[in-house]
Amino acid sequence: MLEAKDGPSALANTGPIDLLLTDVMLPGMNGRQLSEAMKARRQDLKVLFMTGYSRNAIVHQGRLDPGVELIQKPLSQSVLATKIRSILDAGK
Repeated sequence: MLEAKDGPSALANTGPIDLLLTDVMLPGMNGRQLSEAMKARRQDLKVLFMTGYSRNAIVHQGRLDPGVELIQKPLSQSVLATKIRSILDAGK
């Protein structure tokens, strides 16, 4: 697991990444901008957004972008772990 304090720090990472877990709201760069920048480098990157706000922050015309998942806060560790496992196992 890799951690980054903000979007630019996350983008500076050059190691392998299977899944990006990001909050929708980040300082300086929002989660959507971060995911788009990271997917430009890693097209197969899976993304899980989490938010305590409305789904509307990343929903377009009533749907999420392909390959993008969303989980609402507050959440338990087991709910998060289950969602991550589901995303990583999808398409295998």
